[in-house]
Amino acid sequence: LSRFDFQKLRRVELASGVDDYEVAGDGRSLVLRDGKALRVIPADHEVEPPAAGGEPDPDDWLEVDLSRLRAELDPPSEWRQMYDEAARLMRDHYWIADMSGVDWDAVVARYRRWLDRIATRDDLSELIWEVQGELGSSHAYERPPERPAAAERRLGFLGADLERDGDGRWRVSRVLPGETSLLTARSPLAGPGAGVQPGDAILAIDGRPVTHPAGPAALLVGAAGKPVELTVLPGGGGEARPVVVELLSDERVIRYQDWVAGRRAATHEMSGGRVGYVHIPDMMGNGWAELHRDLRLEVARDALLIDVRDNGGGHTSQLVLEKLGRMIGGWDVVRHKTPEPYPTDSPRGVRVLLTDEHAGSDGDIVTAGFRQRQLGPVVGTRTWGGVIGIDSRYQLVDGTVVTQPRYAFWFYGGFGWDVENHGVDPDVEVPFLPQDWAAGRDPQLERAVQLCLELLESHPPARPPDTSTRPSRVPPPLPPRP
Repeated sequence: LSRFDFQKLRRVELASGVDDYEVAGDGRSLVLRDGKALRVIPADHEVEPPAAGGEPDPDDWLEVDLSRLRAELDPPSEWRQMYDEAARLMRDHYWIADMSGVDWDAVVARYRRWLDRIATRDDLSELIWEVQGELGSSHAYERPPERPAAAERRLGFLGADLERDGDGRWRVSRVLPGETSLLTARSPLAGPGAGVQPGDAILAIDGRPVTHPAGPAALLVGAAGKPVELTVLPGGGGEARPVVVELLSDERVIRYQDWVAGRRAATHEMSGGRVGYVHIPDMMGNGWAELHRDLRLEVARDALLIDVRDNGGGHTSQLVLEKLGRMIGGWDVVRHKTPEPYPTDSPRGVRVLLTDEHAGSDGDIVTAGFRQRQLGPVVGTRTWGGVIGIDSRYQLVDGTVVTQPRYAFWFYGGFGWDVENHGVDPDVEVPFLPQDWAAGRDPQLERAVQLCLELLESHPPARPPDTSTRPSRVPPPLPPRP
């Protein structure tokens, strides 16, 4: 944070590491926010932070002790204000002024009587959900502030599958391989110096024997992100040995990467390597990165299978469609290199989109856009059906986020307004039954790969040009001299 003096034409750096600031009314002081900490400093000159253990000059450096704040709340009064505020925000920001024909004032009045009947903060959430649900719109959310788990209660994860053998020992049945390009997808048991293998038994954690029926998890409470010592007995025989690993605080990323790798390997195996596979988990920065993680290799195959199942939505569908819709207009032929299509990352031929009922919002939109552009058939089940978007910019007095469906979509291609509350129907419907989950089958993936191979019979992929057809640059013979 800097101050510029227009009289002296000089800039003075006042502070670093500032998240927010306010200037006092007289312009002589600043209130700085750094995370959750507040401090007051002069507005006209730089102040050095007090030395460790030293006492700061309160005229130059004042830490605001927020723990001294006291507030008295009347929860029912606060809930009434929050109810009315949520209703006003919806009235003023819903995507169309006539509230899609709903008499919003009447709805709000009809439910207001229940404010005198609710007894907890959770009851208020239920009430707001019901009121906003009267609009019949997607993305009408109410999210109370998160209640972060205390560090001593957060579970640490090993990044592995465990099972109990006949002797009561807990053995590693599988170590998740992880993804080395993502720190959050590292595999603790496969890390340097660990070398834990399937079949190895975990006998103790930090010296405490693993005897609980729930397995090692009971001893990993409070160990998220921390190093622990495992006593590991090799499955092939030998002496137990100590292994120190740093646990994960969340296994979702590593298990997601493992799932994608499994879908890709299955696609390659079923197609004999002819069909490429990419999965797009959402339409935000993370999904854009995941699309490009292996895109260059996968588009180089004869066909491309794009999986948007469980897509959490976002705002990048138009970029994704532009990328997937590229058509090869030529080839970049370079000596010592494999010919590359122009534009780069263009699919060589057949494209198939795989979707399901958990692909929503921008996941709906990317599916509709894929069909509109006739990029290829859509396989799976009807998408979620929620395309009136939000920006989540408003909060209620206790930090609750309330959303107002603000950005509605109308589509060409016969969709009109009807993607909202219906979704996009697939060209080839393939349900995913509970029996399939239990058996470890993926019938949607299998049908999509089969369809790719069928289409390749009549739609061969683009191939690089035959360099033997290159033109000759040998100069023609000169005509005879006169």
